[in-house]
Amino acid sequence: MKLFVGNLPFSVTEEELHNQFAALGNVLSAKIITDRESGRPRGFGFVEMASEEEARSAIAELDGKEISGRQIAVSEAKPQQNNGGGGRGRDNRGGGGRGRY
Repeated sequence: MKLFVGNLPFSVTEEELHNQFAALGNVLSAKIITDRESGRPRGFGFVEMASEEEARSAIAELDGKEISGRQIAVSEAKPQQNNGGGGRGRDNRGGGGRGRY
């Protein structure tokens, strides 16, 4: 089960995130999301636990816990929505001067 972890301190590493959750169960992966351009952490990440029971335990134990002065938020991750790849769609073309009058 995948968990969303928000309000992470920018100093937290993926290893530290993994270790926080590993105390409560088997962690399959821990990923901190970074900015594409700067490479800096964006303050949130995802942790995948081996079982739903371990994930629920992690939510109960860690949601609201303080890490490096920040109260983290832990919840079940929502499925990623596909919104067309982030670019302008076929019917939403920008550009000036090409509109019909």
